[in-house]
Amino acid sequence: MTLRKTELFVPAITPFAADLSVDTDRFVAHAKALIAAGAHGLAPFGTTSEANSLSVAERMQALEALIGAGISPAQLIPGTGCSAAADTIALSSHATGLGCRGVLMLPPFFYKGVSDDGVFDAYAQVIEAVGADLRVYLYHIPQMSGVPITLSLIERLIAAFPDTIAGLKDSSGNWENTAAVIAAFPGIDTYSASESLIPDNMAAGGAGCISASSNVNAAGIRRLIDGLGGPDQAAHHRQVSEVRKIFETLPLIPAIKAAVALQTGDAGYARVRPPFTATGRHHADAIAEAVRIAGAQTPP
Repeated sequence: MTLRKTELFVPAITPFAADLSVDTDRFVAHAKALIAAGAHGLAPFGTTSEANSLSVAERMQALEALIGAGISPAQLIPGTGCSAAADTIALSSHATGLGCRGVLMLPPFFYKGVSDDGVFDAYAQVIEAVGADLRVYLYHIPQMSGVPITLSLIERLIAAFPDTIAGLKDSSGNWENTAAVIAAFPGIDTYSASESLIPDNMAAGGAGCISASSNVNAAGIRRLIDGLGGPDQAAHHRQVSEVRKIFETLPLIPAIKAAVALQTGDAGYARVRPPFTATGRHHADAIAEAVRIAGAQTPP
């Protein structure tokens, strides 16, 4: 087992202006607040970021805004996986050229029932096109993508591209799968998608978490990470688990954005792009309770 630093990367929400264009000012402000609250880095343009409702140009411009505002590229693992290989190559080349730590890459996700051979070829096409500086974090979220990243596929990718495959985010919700990945591939960084699993992830030799609710509770999650093995671990774990549990009962992305809006006192953060719709009054009490438990996004 390889013990490594346990890290929190936040899949930062993408704020929108009243005309539903990307609100770069709020995006940068939220990103800076997350880093200040203790996040080790950001994983923008994933599921929580509504990335598949963003154009390639919007993603590139928003990533450049983060770096232009002083966030280190070494703290960024932007999502780049698209259905079209050309889009994935463009986004991955752009992020790599900017010096990002790596890219979080979905497999092509429109066609279902495809073989591991086909998914391998899709990843290989991108890796070979982008070049030697690319670092890929595989993104396993089969309940959304419909295309699993199997253990045999990971093994094959690492064998073919040992200097490129850097890690994996397991958003399946299946701890047994995460544990199997960590055990089989101790040389890569494996992240869970729930902060509730951080103690298990760390003990197994994983790398930490990339969690939607860390947009609201980055400080609490960082306290848990820093307190692992200490006398306050149980209390910190209870706090992050309570926040996470509330969001699991809500429309996740609209609720996270509504919670950030409540936490900051800025209603603009709550805007979502279709097909999402804003949370309703019947969600308000639960969102307020999550924010209460999370507290302010202040440094740990």
